[in-house]
Amino acid sequence: MTSTDLHTFLRTRRSIRRFKTDPVPDSVIERILATATFSPSAHNRQPWRFAVVTTATVKEKLANAMAIEFQHDLEADAVPPEEVQRKVVRSRERITAAPVVIILSVDMTEMDTYPDTRRKKAEYIMATQSASNAGMQMLLAAHAEGLGSVWVCSPLFVQETVQNVLDLPKTWEPQAMYFLGYPSETPEVRERKSIKEIVKRIDVQTLTR
Repeated sequence: MTSTDLHTFLRTRRSIRRFKTDPVPDSVIERILATATFSPSAHNRQPWRFAVVTTATVKEKLANAMAIEFQHDLEADAVPPEEVQRKVVRSRERITAAPVVIILSVDMTEMDTYPDTRRKKAEYIMATQSASNAGMQMLLAAHAEGLGSVWVCSPLFVQETVQNVLDLPKTWEPQAMYFLGYPSETPEVRERKSIKEIVKRIDVQTLTR
């Protein structure tokens, strides 16, 4: 693979929200997760944890529990009832329709501990950044397998609910959810901000002090 091939591969990954009903073989799922674990992590502590759900009844249970919490939040925000219903139904369907649902959690057990708030916060951010690295690598590994995938952060709002429904260890703090499957759509490329908008080059002349 040339560098051009790699850049093309990276740039052709898309967020896929519609999937075929074909099941994803366990061997493919395990290969994707194994590749995800080769991501860099703070102190090499590898604080990522993955919960894999492929059973329809479990997906339904998770979707229903999360939908209840989501509906409560929307109603508390005074969202119109018809909009609440639409959002809740869509949220449920995204979980139940995906052949594979993976919950990415952070486990702080092996991370460093500090007596002060500043460093505790930094260490937690380091762990979540590490897990995010693994999540991105998982998306790319899925892309390499010909699968579509999408990343959502809804578990952050209902961490305890997700823990309870899936019977996760209490040290596993849900951060994100990934849907995987064989794609039934080909989304167009969304506009990206230009390099000029997002990059600042620093040299002696640009420093103001």
